[in-house]
Amino acid sequence: MTRTASPLSYTAFEGHHILAAGPLAEVALAVKRAMNAPDREAVLVFQDGTGQQTDLDLRGDDAQIVARHTPPAADLPPVEPDAMDTADAQPRGRGRPKLGVVPREVTLLPRHWDWLGAQPGGASVALRKLVEQARRDNEARDEQRLRQEAAYRFMSSMAGNLTGFEDATRALYADDREHFAQCIATWPQDVRAYAMGLAWTAPD
Repeated sequence: MTRTASPLSYTAFEGHHILAAGPLAEVALAVKRAMNAPDREAVLVFQDGTGQQTDLDLRGDDAQIVARHTPPAADLPPVEPDAMDTADAQPRGRGRPKLGVVPREVTLLPRHWDWLGAQPGGASVALRKLVEQARRDNEARDEQRLRQEAAYRFMSSMAGNLTGFEDATRALYADDREHFAQCIATWPQDVRAYAMGLAWTAPD
């Protein structure tokens, strides 16, 4: 499995309408300009994919704001093969394989250790394979949970006082997309579309 690194994106709402979307530095500049406009509405910024509300520091000039809201290259996840895939693809030499292993204590019953010790490659290899299989088996459920949490965060901030919020929340956690769409049908278009995108699009 190869992980693809991609910069985080954000969306700023002014009232119930999208003000800007894109990398955080670009969104921050757009928000700064909006703050100087007369009769402006409240502005909230959300991290796309997680629905997490994000605070901005708009002090200084444009260059300072861009620098402050541009993540260092080291913060981006590296594009590299999964450790288990690397281990399976390369022949093993003598000694302990260098897989970025983090030793931690695991408490099991004697029969569990007996079974693990009898597996090809020993207990560590067997445990890693079991964990990887469990991750694959639960991937869809985990993604659904993350989507629901992201949508609920956003909805709580932007739509808590809108008609149908409680029913929409129940439909969200029931994974009922059709009923969810019906519950939010009267919401402002941008809020409705963003909530729907979070609820039924896998987080980044």
